[in-house]
Amino acid sequence: MWCVPEITSEFVERMEDVLRLYARPYNSKEPVVAIDERPVVLHDAARAAPPIKPGTTPRADYEYVRKGTANIFCILEVLTGRRLTHATENRKAPALAKALRRIARRYSRARTIHLVADNLNTHSERSLITAFGKVEGRKLWRRFTLHFTPKHASWLNVAEMEAGLVSRECLGSRRIADLETLQREVRAWNVAGDSQRRSIHWKFRVDDARRVFRYDGIKTKRAKH
Repeated sequence: MWCVPEITSEFVERMEDVLRLYARPYNSKEPVVAIDERPVVLHDAARAAPPIKPGTTPRADYEYVRKGTANIFCILEVLTGRRLTHATENRKAPALAKALRRIARRYSRARTIHLVADNLNTHSERSLITAFGKVEGRKLWRRFTLHFTPKHASWLNVAEMEAGLVSRECLGSRRIADLETLQREVRAWNVAGDSQRRSIHWKFRVDDARRVFRYDGIKTKRAKH
């Protein structure tokens, strides 16, 4: 219950929508892309590390100095492993709008881009209108078909796995003190991952959800139709 709240009709409907989306065969005209934000604390050493001598392990003082915060937009095409993960100053509406524009440009020939996202308040048409104006904002928003994960169920967003990979493989335990360095490191990590086409094999399906959560008696709008 800590991870999954009450199983309501809205929860079921959104969950099954996302799971059906992941089960679709690949279609270049309707790519499935997931996006998530990962906050990053920028910090630097409080004092310089001692010189490294041959045959010794590098050392660092435990004390550090906070240098503010930043954000990483974790963006992954589910079936192909194509990535657009990148670091930004923050996750506010203008930054989100630019991230969606980057996705739209990558998939310029798609009929629609199925976008999996959580319920953050910036994930809306208003963010795009704020950044680009009514005409351009609405035009960009129409490039996407939104699929929101249920509230308190962001584990259904594969971009959270991308965030975990970034944390382990790119950031690790290193101290990154400024946005420029963070952007450079994330960019290099993204290029490597994108070239390797490391995709995420999602195995949890609708039948699995019905077996695990046992909600056969719950009516949804989809079922009514």
